[in-house]
Amino acid sequence: MDQVTDNFSLDEWLAWIERCHPSEIELGLERVRQVAETLQVLQPSSKVITIAGTNGKGSTVTYLETILLKAGYSVGCYTSPHFRRYNERVRLNGRNIADEELCQAFTAINNARGETPLTYFEYGTLAALEIFQRKQPDVVLLEVGLGGRLDAVNIIDADVSVVTSIALDHIDWLGDDREVIGREKCGVFREGRPAICGDADPTQSVALTAAQTGAKLYQVGDQFSYKRTSEHWQWRGVCGAGEPLQLNDLPIPDLPLPNAATALQVLAVLGLNISLEPIYEGLADARMTGRMQRVELDNGTCWLDVAHNPEAAGLLAQRLEQKGQEVHLVLGMLGDKDIASVIETLRPQVSQWYLADLNVPRGQKAAVLAEHLQEEVAEGRCQTFDAVAGALDAAQLKLTGENCLLVAGSFFTVSDALDHLGVDD
Repeated sequence: MDQVTDNFSLDEWLAWIERCHPSEIELGLERVRQVAETLQVLQPSSKVITIAGTNGKGSTVTYLETILLKAGYSVGCYTSPHFRRYNERVRLNGRNIADEELCQAFTAINNARGETPLTYFEYGTLAALEIFQRKQPDVVLLEVGLGGRLDAVNIIDADVSVVTSIALDHIDWLGDDREVIGREKCGVFREGRPAICGDADPTQSVALTAAQTGAKLYQVGDQFSYKRTSEHWQWRGVCGAGEPLQLNDLPIPDLPLPNAATALQVLAVLGLNISLEPIYEGLADARMTGRMQRVELDNGTCWLDVAHNPEAAGLLAQRLEQKGQEVHLVLGMLGDKDIASVIETLRPQVSQWYLADLNVPRGQKAAVLAEHLQEEVAEGRCQTFDAVAGALDAAQLKLTGENCLLVAGSFFTVSDALDHLGVDD
């Protein structure tokens, strides 16, 4: 393997890290914890919130980040994957971290690891922790990459742990049973500390894992709840001392409402002083790249959403039904996703399909997607393309003020679309 040099650029570091380990994923904490101990990043002085779940992690992080920043706290965020630049994975006070900071962190990790092999994700996790150790934000938000119990972020004992939802995904790694998957995700729970579950239909393993670990469980529908009206919504929950709380006439957010309710319960037990104004403003202003992201084009509206599994597709279908417009969909997916269920979930809302090859590892061919849409193919309502750019160009030709364009199916699909549309970061 080629040697690291002191003047590696970020791109050179990332290319080198990709070559460091034969596997993209290797679950387990022993190796990454060993390096973290050498780096002295295992006991952050910041308050730490770890967020696991099949769907909803990103929007929960965004709600928390936006509200905390408006309340005047400094916030570090570690999320994945990224859309266009690796720097998106590490944010400090709402800004992507600079190349120089990441290079400094990677150098420190390489010096600390000795002969210990690390995966790409483990390098990234340790880099985020090393940066946050230097910058000392008030709050650190750590998004789990895969599962929870054996994910690299779980080397940190969080002050508050979150499981947003539990559904079948990454079955090759986590299994094909919700109870098993729930147990893996709840592996982020800690003894004597709050554990928030935002899944309205939790597996039995959630309460069981909380009881076994001694975590204090706050379950949506029990300890906290929410109710939407036509123009506002109401939240009820409890503080860390168990006293009831209620917020009325909250603004309807652009991101999923269940995750807003979960975020408010996290804040209720976090132990920070947060007034009503930043909560209302944060809910109204929370936005994310690639989650019902709206882009106005010359001849109509384009929406972008990374929905890539059945649960996310179900939420997206609900949003599309509420909008009531004819939908033209550019869809590209990875081959290890539940393609049939995603297509079937979106099918009632889509009038025209533009299927694209994803030219990345694990990317699926458009022709394979089309096998699930034989009726639409026969009716001339489904076309295939060898790249997202071509599918997007064809779809835009049919875009008017009476319909809308949707791009979905994967982070890679949305990323390619953002690049092709020239959308700024």
